[in-house]
Amino acid sequence: MPQFSKSSTEKLQTCHSDLRRVFNEVIKTVDCKILEGHRSVERQRALYSAGHSRIDGVKKRGMHNCSPSLAVDCAPYPIDWKNSKRFHAFAKTVIATAAGMDIVIRWGGDWDRDGDTTDQRFNDLVHFELVED
Repeated sequence: MPQFSKSSTEKLQTCHSDLRRVFNEVIKTVDCKILEGHRSVERQRALYSAGHSRIDGVKKRGMHNCSPSLAVDCAPYPIDWKNSKRFHAFAKTVIATAAGMDIVIRWGGDWDRDGDTTDQRFNDLVHFELVED
Protein backbone atom coordinates (compact mmCIF):
# COMPACT_ATOMS: atom_id res chain seq x y z
CA MET A 1 0.00 0.00 0.00
CA PRO A 2 1.39 3.44 -0.90
CA GLN A 3 2.04 5.96 1.83
CA PHE A 4 2.90 9.65 1.96
CA SER A 5 6.48 10.76 2.39
CA LYS A 6 7.40 12.91 5.38
CA SER A 7 7.35 16.00 3.12
CA SER A 8 3.87 15.18 1.74
CA THR A 9 2.56 14.49 5.24
CA GLU A 10 3.86 17.83 6.51
CA LYS A 11 2.28 19.72 3.60
CA LEU A 12 -1.03 17.90 4.00
CA GLN A 13 -1.05 18.85 7.71
CA THR A 14 -1.42 22.52 6.65
CA CYS A 15 -4.76 21.71 4.99
CA HIS A 16 -8.34 21.65 6.20
CA SER A 17 -9.31 18.42 7.97
CA ASP A 18 -11.69 17.44 5.12
CA LEU A 19 -8.82 17.58 2.62
CA ARG A 20 -6.65 15.55 4.97
CA ARG A 21 -9.39 12.93 5.27
CA VAL A 22 -9.83 12.69 1.50
CA PHE A 23 -6.15 12.44 0.61
CA ASN A 24 -5.39 10.04 3.45
CA GLU A 25 -7.99 7.79 1.86
CA VAL A 26 -6.74 8.35 -1.72
CA ILE A 27 -3.17 7.34 -0.78
CA LYS A 28 -4.45 3.92 0.26
CA THR A 29 -5.07 3.03 -3.40
CA VAL A 30 -3.13 5.53 -5.53
CA ASP A 31 0.45 6.61 -4.95
CA CYS A 32 0.54 10.40 -4.98
CA LYS A 33 2.59 13.33 -3.78
CA ILE A 34 1.36 16.44 -1.98
CA LEU A 35 3.04 19.37 -3.70
CA GLU A 36 1.58 22.18 -1.64
CA GLY A 37 -1.01 22.94 0.98
CA HIS A 38 -0.97 26.33 2.69
CA ARG A 39 1.08 28.98 0.94
CA SER A 40 2.19 32.41 2.01
CA VAL A 41 1.16 35.58 0.21
CA GLU A 42 4.76 35.92 -1.00
CA ARG A 43 4.67 32.43 -2.54
CA GLN A 44 1.25 33.18 -4.06
CA ARG A 45 2.58 36.38 -5.64
CA ALA A 46 5.57 34.52 -7.08
CA LEU A 47 3.31 31.88 -8.65
CA TYR A 48 1.06 34.61 -10.03
CA SER A 49 4.04 36.48 -11.50
CA ALA A 50 5.27 33.28 -13.14
CA GLY A 51 1.84 32.66 -14.71
CA HIS A 52 1.11 29.57 -12.60
CA SER A 53 -1.86 31.13 -10.81
CA ARG A 54 -4.66 33.54 -11.62
CA ILE A 55 -4.79 34.71 -8.00
CA ASP A 56 -2.27 37.35 -6.94
CA GLY A 57 -2.66 36.82 -3.18
CA VAL A 58 -3.00 40.56 -2.53
CA LYS A 59 -6.11 41.84 -4.33
CA LYS A 60 -7.64 38.40 -4.04
CA ARG A 61 -6.63 35.67 -1.62
CA GLY A 62 -6.54 32.13 -2.88
CA MET A 63 -7.80 28.97 -1.26
CA HIS A 64 -4.17 28.03 -0.50
CA ASN A 65 -3.72 31.29 1.43
CA CYS A 66 -6.23 30.33 4.13
CA SER A 67 -5.06 28.70 7.31
CA PRO A 68 -5.80 25.87 7.31
CA SER A 69 -5.57 25.72 3.54
CA LEU A 70 -8.81 25.07 1.70
CA ALA A 71 -6.84 23.77 -1.28
CA VAL A 72 -4.13 21.23 -1.93
CA ASP A 73 -1.93 20.55 -4.93
CA CYS A 74 -1.41 16.82 -5.38
CA ALA A 75 -0.11 14.72 -8.26
CA PRO A 76 -0.02 11.00 -9.02
CA TYR A 77 3.43 9.60 -8.28
CA PRO A 78 5.81 9.25 -9.98
CA ILE A 79 4.98 12.57 -11.59
CA ASP A 80 4.92 12.72 -15.39
CA TRP A 81 3.97 16.31 -16.28
CA LYS A 82 3.42 15.33 -19.94
CA ASN A 83 0.80 12.66 -19.17
CA SER A 84 -2.39 14.71 -18.77
CA LYS A 85 -4.57 11.58 -19.06
CA ARG A 86 -3.04 10.32 -15.85
CA PHE A 87 -3.89 13.60 -14.07
CA HIS A 88 -7.48 13.34 -15.35
CA ALA A 89 -7.80 9.75 -14.10
CA PHE A 90 -6.29 10.74 -10.76
CA ALA A 91 -8.76 13.63 -10.42
CA LYS A 92 -11.68 11.24 -10.98
CA THR A 93 -10.39 9.08 -8.15
CA VAL A 94 -10.01 12.08 -5.82
CA ILE A 95 -13.44 13.48 -6.64
CA ALA A 96 -15.12 10.07 -6.25
CA THR A 97 -13.34 9.45 -2.95
CA ALA A 98 -14.43 12.85 -1.66
CA ALA A 99 -18.02 12.31 -2.84
CA GLY A 100 -18.11 9.01 -0.97
CA MET A 101 -17.26 10.99 2.16
CA ASP A 102 -19.89 13.69 1.42
CA ILE A 103 -17.13 16.21 0.68
CA VAL A 104 -17.41 18.34 -2.45
CA ILE A 105 -14.14 18.99 -4.28
CA ARG A 106 -13.41 21.31 -7.21
CA TRP A 107 -10.57 20.27 -9.49
CA GLY A 108 -8.38 22.71 -11.43
CA GLY A 109 -9.05 20.80 -14.65
CA ASP A 110 -12.83 21.38 -14.42
CA TRP A 111 -13.35 24.62 -12.51
CA ASP A 112 -17.08 24.84 -13.24
CA ARG A 113 -17.60 21.15 -12.33
CA ASP A 114 -19.70 20.50 -15.44
CA GLY A 115 -17.72 17.42 -16.50
CA ASP A 116 -16.40 19.16 -19.63
CA THR A 117 -12.64 19.57 -19.30
CA THR A 118 -12.32 21.25 -22.71
CA ASP A 119 -13.97 24.53 -21.69
CA GLN A 120 -11.31 25.65 -19.20
CA ARG A 121 -9.33 28.84 -19.77
CA PHE A 122 -6.75 27.93 -17.14
CA ASN A 123 -5.79 24.37 -16.26
CA ASP A 124 -4.26 23.52 -12.91
CA LEU A 125 -4.35 19.74 -13.02
CA VAL A 126 -2.82 19.26 -9.55
CA HIS A 127 -5.21 21.65 -7.77
CA PHE A 128 -8.08 20.42 -5.58
CA GLU A 129 -10.16 22.68 -3.35
CA LEU A 130 -13.14 22.41 -1.05
CA VAL A 131 -16.49 23.69 -2.30
CA GLU A 132 -19.22 25.02 -0.09
CA ASP A 133 -22.53 24.03 -1.62
